[in-house]
Amino acid sequence: MTAKLAGTVALVTGASSGIGDATARALAVQGASVAVVARRKDRLHTLVAEIEAAGGTAYAVPADITDRSQAEQAVAEVVNQFGQLDILINNAGLMLLGTVTDQEVDEWERMIAINQNGLLYMTKAALPHLFAAAREGVREVADIVNISSIAGRQAWANYGIYNMTKFGVNGFSEALRQEITKKYVRVGVLEPGAVATELISHNNKTVRNELSASDAVPEWLQPEDIADSVAFMVTRPRRSSIPELWTMPTSQV
Repeated sequence: MTAKLAGTVALVTGASSGIGDATARALAVQGASVAVVARRKDRLHTLVAEIEAAGGTAYAVPADITDRSQAEQAVAEVVNQFGQLDILINNAGLMLLGTVTDQEVDEWERMIAINQNGLLYMTKAALPHLFAAAREGVREVADIVNISSIAGRQAWANYGIYNMTKFGVNGFSEALRQEITKKYVRVGVLEPGAVATELISHNNKTVRNELSASDAVPEWLQPEDIADSVAFMVTRPRRSSIPELWTMPTSQV
């Protein structure tokens, strides 16, 4: 059986750990040549080596996508390497929790820089290549999947700025979908609930302890669960688009 993404090129941001790492592996299994983008060069090269050892094709692009020029150069480098770009997975993200009253403004700015600006820079740079893939590629369709969160659907105290960034991702994704879907560039937003990744580790010790001590979600999703959902979204037939996918741990209310 032919792999569903054979002959395509996928770019995954935030690929040095968690959902990005798992998604790169899942798309490679489906036959895509995968470009992995993140700041941690050593982890990217390890990921590429492991994908290649499993029979896939991968390419590391170390970059800080909060820097517009680096984001644009990352896309250009991928297209130069593979000659095309069919799939963009905007996964890179940061969650720093705290009250609006007490949280440091630089934490707000860091979240906005990666969760929103980085996503916008990558999308803008990728669009011409995605349009070309939809016109000329083997599938005659291209894909953008933006990794959002349940926090893009529901707001909670202490999540205010993170909520803002993810509600923004949801709104942007739907607006963009309406603009470009008739060109057969599909735009989908994926909203996970609790996933066992490094996301919590970026917070201060007090927040980490509070979240770790919580028994509200006995069994969290794993990165591979989200990667499986991403692969499902981008392997639909050309006629079928999934604009929004909300995935939750069974044990999470």
